Amino acid sequence: MSEIIYRAAKYMRLSNADDKEGESDSVSNQRKILDSYIESQPDIEAVAEMVDDGFSGILFDRPAFMEMMEAIEEGRINCVIVKDLSRFGREFIETGRYLRNIFPAYGVRFIALNDNIDTLKDSSDDLIVSVKSIINDAYCRDISVKTRSALNAKRERGDFVGACPIYGYMKSKDDHNRLVIDEYPASVVRDIYHMRIEGMSAARIADTLNAIGVLSPMAYKKDRGLPYPKGGYADKSDTKWSATTIIRILRDETYTGSLIQGRQGTFNYKFKNVVDKPEAEWKRVDSAHEAIIRQEDFDIVQRIMCLDTRTGPVSERPPGEEKVYPFSGVLVCGSCGSRMTRKTNTVKGKKYHYYYCPTGKKNGCSGPAMLKESDLSDCVLGCLQFHVASIVSMEDIINGSDKQKALTIMVKRYDSQIAENESQIDRISGYKASLYENMVLGNLSQKEYRTMKEAYAGDESRLREAIRMLAQEKEDILAGKVEHLRWMGHFKRYKALSEIDRRIVVNLIQSIRVISKTELEITFNYQDEYEKLYALIEKEAA
Repeated sequence: MSEIIYRAAKYMRLSNADDKEGESDSVSNQRKILDSYIESQPDIEAVAEMVDDGFSGILFDRPAFMEMMEAIEEGRINCVIVKDLSRFGREFIETGRYLRNIFPAYGVRFIALNDNIDTLKDSSDDLIVSVKSIINDAYCRDISVKTRSALNAKRERGDFVGACPIYGYMKSKDDHNRLVIDEYPASVVRDIYHMRIEGMSAARIADTLNAIGVLSPMAYKKDRGLPYPKGGYADKSDTKWSATTIIRILRDETYTGSLIQGRQGTFNYKFKNVVDKPEAEWKRVDSAHEAIIRQEDFDIVQRIMCLDTRTGPVSERPPGEEKVYPFSGVLVCGSCGSRMTRKTNTVKGKKYHYYYCPTGKKNGCSGPAMLKESDLSDCVLGCLQFHVASIVSMEDIINGSDKQKALTIMVKRYDSQIAENESQIDRISGYKASLYENMVLGNLSQKEYRTMKEAYAGDESRLREAIRMLAQEKEDILAGKVEHLRWMGHFKRYKALSEIDRRIVVNLIQSIRVISKTELEITFNYQDEYEKLYALIEKEAA
């Protein structure tokens, strides 16, 4: 009887976590060990070599491994040889399934040299296989935990841990964990924001960039030999600009200098399916790198996109044009709350522009029938000029010769609120002290006692946290850290305001309610901050 010759596949694997510079687990070293063994075995013939370089052993959908399984199913291979069990796989349950069920079903002999495992021989102890599989699984879990911890530590420091920086940035040559501006695409990003603020839609911006020959993010990275994402948010195969790409750029806070990472992840080291994480688990670091877009411009764009004027009536923009009118999405009817619509009437060849409420009196709206656009612009311009002048005056008080007095005014407010909160805590402490006594006397049931005790504890915790925040704000004021007054700079830039445009309206105004043809109710951005500061100064002056 002729001796059986086993048609063997040499299987080698090296993961990204392995030290590829070392010799112990390198592919070349694995190959030498396997070749040396096969030469000494007359009943084994190597017919295939399978290599998975850069793949984890915890999963079994590796390309070379799947190719090997296909050859086994077709009967071309009936023997698998590996350096050790960990090269075959590190997941305990799946490794055992292959060795105990799948390979025996296909008559496949399995050999792990360093672990002295050969399923043809009686010396192959099933207990040894199980123990080593468990150890390999535990090792993979330990590596996963350490890797996740290291990545989280980098994210918290503001280090960039991704493989492909977003369009407009590149990795620093001195520190690959830091992003630096790539000036050419950064200028394109600035143009995109400028065009959106000026009223162009995302689709029109994409068409404009394609028309003038600007390479899309993927095309640019391919052209420069830079890393680019494979799948996911990658552009279409034609590598043209699209509205989706534009919107993604317009919504990405990375351009303001903030680095937000860890938005997605896997359940654990045994699953590769990526899931979205709750926002509370994201890692955010502000001023992690140089900004391409100013924060105020980014905020303007988000506000424009929230207004969503493009889903409104066609009359909100000129026919065949992309321009959005200054008051689109901001002007609302003071009677019914509907967004007012722009209308153009032509009389004797002259065009007149009006705003009206589309609800109309027939549907129960008692608002103004028509509002002339020129009158609206003049009124809003005057209100803006007065509001800006008022804010400039308040800033002069704070920064002028009466700066200390202004600071005293602001500090008084915090001292007063802190004292009020402390007084409330004292009262709550008194209530809490009497609760137990009332329960003992039978005035309260045990359930009522527990409910009221928890309520008082919650109120006390809330007040103590409020005191902490107020005390911190007070310290910031005394230390000159008036970050909460930065909003004044948004208005100060418009001291010389002489006309209205879309950018100014969106930047400074939250909404305009039309009460009547002669009465408007304008809510400015940062209205609460303005009213609080104004009230403090007025109170002290009185």
